[in-house]
Amino acid sequence: MESLALTHHVSVCAKQIVKVTGDDVDGIVLDGYEPVREVKGLADTWWQGADSLVTIYSGEAEAFSFPRGRTALIYSGLDEWGLRGGVKDSDS
Repeated sequence: MESLALTHHVSVCAKQIVKVTGDDVDGIVLDGYEPVREVKGLADTWWQGADSLVTIYSGEAEAFSFPRGRTALIYSGLDEWGLRGGVKDSDS
């Protein structure tokens, strides 16, 4: 449920959304990104950067042995509200 809520939130707030599929997903550089704990799952994983969020969907591709089915969405141009939706980091 959290992943669906986050998808809706960032799709409204992002200035740009880029879709990457198949082997091109391996080219996404996540240096400087942190995993988003609340939405870390078996089928998809979210990563947070300074002004962007990246989600990588690989569950179906792995289940059906179809690596070209992997998809990533890069939501960029997010401000503090877009990144956190008013929720403070629990580590702060």
